[in-house]
Amino acid sequence: MRLQGKLSEWDDARGFGFVQPNGGGERCFVHIRAFAARDRRPALGDVITYVAERDAQGRPNAAQVRFALQRGGARTRPSAERTGRDILPRKAIALLFLACLGALTAWMHWPTWLPAAYLGASVVTFLAYSHDKSAAQADRRRTPEKTLQLLALLGGWPGALLAQSLLRHKNRKASFQQMFWLIVVINLVGLAWLLHDIAA
Repeated sequence: MRLQGKLSEWDDARGFGFVQPNGGGERCFVHIRAFAARDRRPALGDVITYVAERDAQGRPNAAQVRFALQRGGARTRPSAERTGRDILPRKAIALLFLACLGALTAWMHWPTWLPAAYLGASVVTFLAYSHDKSAAQADRRRTPEKTLQLLALLGGWPGALLAQSLLRHKNRKASFQQMFWLIVVINLVGLAWLLHDIAA
């Protein structure tokens, strides 16, 4: 049976705390690895739902933890959390860009290193996203978001889009996405300037 409660204690640096069930009762230990979704960090006062279990020493633990409310107090949408649906056609955008860049390079006689650079940067970026998601799931040291954004700026944003679509990683964090799309625009402006300079 799923219970609902509030995080009455939370140590974000160590990644654990305690949840007090609604209506009273025995509080449970909760670790960040018990959270089903890792799109945001838990915080003191968050309302969660969970399954109460006992560890080997008989102590109560919260398992299969989900956020019951968003930061603003609105209820979460379980269907979106379960399916990870994304309204943006990220994979199509990435593949279309790479295909068009390759075709235009052959047609316009642009330097062949240009599509090769984007492809190489995309592979490196996709691997960086994959490593970061694996680290998040195993509670290991994460890849800094600044590193992921820098790789996108250096031409790896198609690979980032593929990773966000296929791995469902970093595709729903609003602050990350805002900066990411700004970086995509900056990269495309830089590409347009470079191509104009080559044509001249």
